[in-house]
Amino acid sequence: MIRKPYPLIPVDHDPYLSPYLDILRRRQDHAHRTERRLTADKMSLCDFANGHEYFGLHRNEGGWVFREWAPNATTIFLVGTFSDWRESDDYELERLDAQGTWQIQLAPDNLRHGDLFHLRMHWTGGNGDRIPAYARRVVQDDHTKIFNAQVWAPSEPYAWRHERKLEGFHAPLIYETHVGMAQEREGVGTYDEFRKNTLPRIVDAGYNTIQLMAVMEHPYYGSFGYHVSSFFAASSRFGTPEEFKRLVDDAHEAGLAVIMDLVHSHSVNNEVEGLSRFDGTTYQYFHEGDRGHHVAWDSRCFNYGKPEVLHFLLSNCRFWLDEYRVDGFRFDGVTSMLYLHHGLGPAFDHYDRYFDGSIDEDAMAYLHLANKLIHTLRHDAITIAEDVSGMPGLAAPIQEGGCGFDYRLAMGVPDRWFKLVRDVRDEDWSVTQLWHELTNRRQDERTLSYAECHDQSIVGGKTLIFHLIDKDMYTHMRVSDVNLLIDRGMALHKMIRLATIATASDGYLNFMGNEFGHPEWVDFPRDGNNWSYRYARRQWHLRDDPGLKYHFLADFDQAMTHLVDEAGIVGTCLPRRLMLRDDDKVMVFERGGLFFVFNFHPSRSLADYPIELLPGEYLLVMNSDESRFGGQGRIKGGQHYFASSQVENNIMHYRIRVYLPCRTAIVLRPVKAPSGRRSKR
Repeated sequence: MIRKPYPLIPVDHDPYLSPYLDILRRRQDHAHRTERRLTADKMSLCDFANGHEYFGLHRNEGGWVFREWAPNATTIFLVGTFSDWRESDDYELERLDAQGTWQIQLAPDNLRHGDLFHLRMHWTGGNGDRIPAYARRVVQDDHTKIFNAQVWAPSEPYAWRHERKLEGFHAPLIYETHVGMAQEREGVGTYDEFRKNTLPRIVDAGYNTIQLMAVMEHPYYGSFGYHVSSFFAASSRFGTPEEFKRLVDDAHEAGLAVIMDLVHSHSVNNEVEGLSRFDGTTYQYFHEGDRGHHVAWDSRCFNYGKPEVLHFLLSNCRFWLDEYRVDGFRFDGVTSMLYLHHGLGPAFDHYDRYFDGSIDEDAMAYLHLANKLIHTLRHDAITIAEDVSGMPGLAAPIQEGGCGFDYRLAMGVPDRWFKLVRDVRDEDWSVTQLWHELTNRRQDERTLSYAECHDQSIVGGKTLIFHLIDKDMYTHMRVSDVNLLIDRGMALHKMIRLATIATASDGYLNFMGNEFGHPEWVDFPRDGNNWSYRYARRQWHLRDDPGLKYHFLADFDQAMTHLVDEAGIVGTCLPRRLMLRDDDKVMVFERGGLFFVFNFHPSRSLADYPIELLPGEYLLVMNSDESRFGGQGRIKGGQHYFASSQVENNIMHYRIRVYLPCRTAIVLRPVKAPSGRRSKR
């Protein structure tokens, strides 16, 4: 095999990286050495990442074959409904090699579809029941609450009908969602309920991508799906594998891309349900000692330096692409993966923080290989890094020395919005500082912006609308009610979301229900709330009721996403600043031929306000103060503005004059595209 030279690391986008080139090259070399170590230059990375087709339970021509990796085990039995849950010589596995591969072959009638089973694992000095690491179906008994693997081999495999449609896909407009809490009733929603009831809402709202949370099996529902136990099993609490496949299929038919949260940053601490002490050791999949335990999350930390662990995780990436045809992943907890301190404590206030010896370079190599694998298998796949540290290169192309993520989350944007609404008086907002946060991006990386996601909704925090309005939401959201706090909150909610999506470099994200200002936090059933589902659902009737004000916010969000998507401005061009006036609280910018004008002032409406543009005629195409969006209707719809000329200091200027009510945003479009250069990426 001819080895290609390693790519160079360009620093022209960021000269501050120059002092660290040796470290960057070392990390790059480490990723390449790791790949060669895994493949031995005898197979492709895609072939290597095929562990799910070897390990676990499979039906073949002779019946069944089951394999497991458990190097410390001395004896392993399959026990289940077929053996009356007792150890039987007929179901004892054979050790195949010194590396710890175990296998059993069974006749066709030894196992049947629907049988429950687990492993009875023995090791020197102990034993325990374990769910197979590669189990594809895991169910919980309603009465005993015990989890078991389940033989899943329906007589008719699911027949896929649709592929993801790429036509008109400018950039991901992501609807972050959770199947279990997507329904109105108090309880756990299903894949079928989501497919029938929620998918149409997402399409109608104008989003083109869904991000599914909590798909990978997890024993504790209240973990929001972030304490994964069975990495190859779609959570059975929502339905069957076929029902999940149909959800993905119908989403593709509707033109939606489907991505899911991939939790490879850690694993649940549970031993019976998860991988912890799987074969009697604490170090099979994880680091030994303190490094193998995440203190803040009470979970186990993978050892990304072990080939067997990389085999497991890379195969997991491929499995979800192959088996369920998802279109990509949001990698959760990337900051925790990257740093030996998991991002806890140090402030990332200097580039030295990225190169000071606190980096887990094995984890960085894994992320590099995962992205290479995913994009080799699916060139159109979407990968997103959730990293709060700002590690340079995460979303830079692999061929330029990056980790290869398509996008990284702009996590500073929601932090800025929440700081403003929580800590800063309205009259003290700085649009200059706001603009900086909204547009401050690395030139070599693509980012996704958002005003809030599930992180701001979980128990202990408040959503954006709750910070703005608080308890008045419970008493003054009828259309007939007059309430200044409600008016303020709704006005800012619309402006914040419009400013975020209109400045989003490469994509936008919204958490389910936030588009209509869902009034409550998210709190899953737990001992502290008497196991209630009251706050683990979405009250869609609030959005649908014409007598309530929630539909105004939803209607605005719908108009906003449709406008941005139809204009195709996100991901194709950058916003161009035209005016920032901290005294007036006015922010004006152009993006792809649309002109966005914001007046964040809490009380000062501006009459005949001059805005310098190119010569021509401009049409008002959107206005956050429209009565159909719950505004006061202070601007007449469909207005045309004409840029008049004025000579100042021997220079010709063209300005339109507009009426800008306080806490209002407007969007203008040239009637005929004006001459001038457009800011292209």
